[in-house]
Amino acid sequence: MRYVLICFAFLFVLNINAQEIPYKLEELTATDFVKAVDKSSKTVILPIGVFEKHGPHMPLGTDLYTAREIALRSAEKEYTVVFPWYYFSQINEARHQPGTIAYSPELIWNVLQETLDELNRNGFDKIIIINGHGGNNSFLNYFGMSQLSKKRDYSLYCYQVSYDREVIDKAEALTQHDPYDQHAGNRETSIVKAIVPDLVFPEKADQQSGVDLDRLNNLNHVFTGIWWYAQYPNHYSGDGSKANKEAGELILNSVVNQFVNTIREIKEDRNVTELQEQFYKEAENPLDTKQ
Repeated sequence: MRYVLICFAFLFVLNINAQEIPYKLEELTATDFVKAVDKSSKTVILPIGVFEKHGPHMPLGTDLYTAREIALRSAEKEYTVVFPWYYFSQINEARHQPGTIAYSPELIWNVLQETLDELNRNGFDKIIIINGHGGNNSFLNYFGMSQLSKKRDYSLYCYQVSYDREVIDKAEALTQHDPYDQHAGNRETSIVKAIVPDLVFPEKADQQSGVDLDRLNNLNHVFTGIWWYAQYPNHYSGDGSKANKEAGELILNSVVNQFVNTIREIKEDRNVTELQEQFYKEAENPLDTKQ
């Protein structure tokens, strides 16, 4: 009996030691956090979304659900620490719609910069942003360029998804082809249906129009901040009425596989860090830069 108890205790200890360190930042103890930084190769994923309307049929947190789900599924395959939901985003174009949380430009800039600084102070030297919100694209591109304004002790990588046309065709065969598919349309509705099926209602998708109204067709070669409202005042672009979970899983799995490969490439990357160091050094004394 004593032998059996000793064996059981030994197996119990082994089982504890074999437990995986969580990859969700909020689930880590302080002690495990130190281990997680090392295990992740000092790499962290920051999933960014926003609170905004997604047609008449999807939740306000759609972009948050999507960005973090892709990050979590990817971290399960390639261990990387994942930051909690982050929703301080650029969404001025939807301020006329209920439920939109639109912070000031100054705030979203400062919070993002300080978040990166704090992640770096805590040991991460590679930070990957995965953005679930199209309204952030221009903001994040400029923010990324702004990192060169002063020396940073980390490298910032913004993942840019590229959808597999073959996968999209298969998903459309299960749903429909959507000519205006940008925001809360067929693809996004299918993806979120696969993530939080109880919060998506495709049967309500046709209660409003997601068709481009083309109200600035009198202007050529011009950008104006009102462009999105001019095209899609309902803050809905496309048709999510035929979306389904099966199609969403196809697209999700494809994106996750792509993101996993991207994470591995980033972990192995030395070019960005070395080029940044060279750039910062030359920027201090531009007259000494070889011409």
